[in-house]
Amino acid sequence: MSHPNRERADRILDAAGELLLRMGYRKVAIDDVARAVGIGKGTVYLHWRSKELLFQALMMRESADLTDELLAMIEADPAMILPHRMIPGSFLITHRRPLVMAMLRGNAEVFGSLGDLALKKQQAAVGVHFEEVMLRRGLIRADVPHVSYALRAATLGFYAGDPVSHEDEDIPLEERAAVLAHLIRTAFEPPGEPDPAAVAEVAAELSSTLEELVSGFRNGIYAHDPARASG
Repeated sequence: MSHPNRERADRILDAAGELLLRMGYRKVAIDDVARAVGIGKGTVYLHWRSKELLFQALMMRESADLTDELLAMIEADPAMILPHRMIPGSFLITHRRPLVMAMLRGNAEVFGSLGDLALKKQQAAVGVHFEEVMLRRGLIRADVPHVSYALRAATLGFYAGDPVSHEDEDIPLEERAAVLAHLIRTAFEPPGEPDPAAVAEVAAELSSTLEELVSGFRNGIYAHDPARASG
């Protein structure tokens, strides 16, 4: 049975997320969050001592849920770890999470000072580890100069879109993911079928790394919640 303090904390996070997308980080006040939940402002502060800690917890929860989706995809099909499947898969999952999209795009209006969260650095570290393992097992081409930079630069454009013509807005999301898959497959992966043993090894290692990341996110959500130890 869920602890009532945890249930209340989750309701606070739900309300904070809705308000953040509607009003922007700078305009949302703890008063607004409390009113949306139907509690007093002081009750919100029982869980998180500041607005910044509250929204950090929100982003950790979003990131944990997103990573859990990736883990489920890998468990269902280990070949999902291949870059031309994992990167477009992440692209689709992320685009269905408006809060995460705003974070990745560095939306200053929405997130204020939250753009430098430690969780972003953790996610970046996992990405670098992923690329190193892929290179070691021959699942990414070794002849691409500065491959980590090239992969990030190629992928970032799909998240940022076309700021000049907005032509990408006319292309359905799934089709954009297919274009991304084609680009990654042809530019960054060796020709031919990948070694099944390499795929299995990388899937196991990446899953373990992502599980650790999720565990850190889940622990971090309530790390600054004094109410979790009360009652």
